Amino acid sequence: MLTARLQFWFEFASPYSYLSAMRIEETANRSGVELDWRPFLLGAIFKKDLGSIDSPMTKNPKKADYMWMDVARQSHRYRLSPFKVPDPFPQNGLLPTRIACHLMGDSRLPEFARTVYSAHFQKGAGLTDATALTNILEQLGFDAKSVLEKAGSLTVKQKLRNLTDEADSLGVFGAPFFVTQNGEMFWGDDRLEQAVESALAKS
Repeated sequence: MLTARLQFWFEFASPYSYLSAMRIEETANRSGVELDWRPFLLGAIFKKDLGSIDSPMTKNPKKADYMWMDVARQSHRYRLSPFKVPDPFPQNGLLPTRIACHLMGDSRLPEFARTVYSAHFQKGAGLTDATALTNILEQLGFDAKSVLEKAGSLTVKQKLRNLTDEADSLGVFGAPFFVTQNGEMFWGDDRLEQAVESALAKS
C-alpha cells in the first residue's frame, strides 16, 4: 500500500488558508496522510482568469462582511487565538511566499507558515514587513539573512512561477486547495477533512 499523500496549496493572504494551515497537520497525522505544502500566488491566477489580482470577495461588501464573521467564528471553533481582520486586505504575500518556496523540503516549512499566518491574522503584522519575517525566521532557528537572500534569487522566483503555473494547470481557482495523488480536488477549509479521507482511501 502506497503512503497516502495530499497536496496543500496555500496563499498567505487567504484567511481560509490560515484556518487550514493551523490545523491540517494534526488532522493529517491522525489519519497517517503525508502533506505536501505548496505555496503559490492566487492573485496571479485571479489576474489571468478574472482580470484583477484582488479576491472576488472584496468586490461584494455583504460577502466580505460574512467572510470576516465566518473566519472569526471558525477561529473560535478551532480554539485559535482571536482573529484580527488585516488592514489593508488583501496584502501582497510575495515575500513570505518566496521564503516558503525556498523552504520546501525543510521540515520547518509548516511551522514557518503557521507563524506567518498567526502574525498576520491574529496580531495584524503586515505580509510585506521584512522585519517581522526576519524575526520569525530567527525565532525558528534560521539564518534569516541567508534565507532572505535565497528567497530573492532568480532560482526561487522561477520556482514560484512554476508552482503557480502548476496550480493553474491543475485547475486551482481559490485557496486553500487540496489535491490527492489521483487528482481529486477539494476547495476550502470546510473540505479539509474530506480531502484527508479521500487521500487515505485512494492510496
